[in-house]
Amino acid sequence: MCPWCYIGKKRFEDAVQSLADEGTELDLEVTFRPFQLDPSAPIGGATPVAEAYAKKFGGTEKAEKILDHVTRVAADTGITFHMEKAVRANTLRAHRMMHLALTHHGPAAQRAMKQRLLESYFTNGENVADDEVLVAAAESAGIPRATAESWLDSEEGDVEVRRDIIEAGELGITAVPTFVIDGRWAIPGAQDVEVFVRALRRMHEKSLAPE
Repeated sequence: MCPWCYIGKKRFEDAVQSLADEGTELDLEVTFRPFQLDPSAPIGGATPVAEAYAKKFGGTEKAEKILDHVTRVAADTGITFHMEKAVRANTLRAHRMMHLALTHHGPAAQRAMKQRLLESYFTNGENVADDEVLVAAAESAGIPRATAESWLDSEEGDVEVRRDIIEAGELGITAVPTFVIDGRWAIPGAQDVEVFVRALRRMHEKSLAPE
């Protein structure tokens, strides 16, 4: 639900593509780990983003400025935001679905689900805590409906997701997005494409250097 996560994801992907276009093929496997900005958000409830931002940032006017700004930045990055339709909700069930995708269907399925959930929230104004939205995201990633529904009806993945969230804190991650590469390098924030290109190129060169 963090707009900068979507923007940062797109910029990172653009950086990887830029390096590929110049002939630098990175050996990358991208996975997503859970992090909750507002773990106290009630499960089963949803509020308009504009309302939540006004409460968090001190009024409607400030909220509108923030939302307008991130919408313009997103557009410059090639993403369409409709924050006037977006609704905030507890993301724990969405993280559980992401865990299902990764552990049972692989990183490609998880990336597909991640993209679908981002579009659902930022562009389509859908509640990403709603079972039908989550099942549709699973289906878009190639996960059978029955599998997704059974997973949601259980408590599978709950312990693992909560453990990953705690681990993020133990690693010193206090804000998102944070990109952790090879367990050794961290890039905080939605950096410009050029920053990601430089960092990835440097890390790639180090990986090729003899020990």
